[in-house]
Amino acid sequence: MLTCVIRYHIDPTKKVQFEQYARNWGEAIPRCGADLIGYYAPCEGSTTLAYGIYNIESLADYEAYRRRLANDPLGKENYEFAQREKFLLREDRTFLTLASAPHAEKT
Repeated sequence: MLTCVIRYHIDPTKKVQFEQYARNWGEAIPRCGADLIGYYAPCEGSTTLAYGIYNIESLADYEAYRRRLANDPLGKENYEFAQREKFLLREDRTFLTLASAPHAEKT
């Protein structure tokens, strides 16, 4: 299992647009085959950092998922929305594997 963490640098004056973008992915991502953990918008501290996090079985599954997402009607619309509104200044993806179980027993 891989966890994809997307770090976004957003225009702080367009947080509302990012939140709409996140809600749209909330529908499209699970439909296209990834296990969405969630999208996170700035609240305190930084006004420019936001995150999207989801799980996918493998890099091969990720490639298939990205093709489905690119062909999904809401996925296409969301890509176009981001291009038109220009609220995403930068987007970085990192793939992680679980290194320890959550809430591991203390020894």
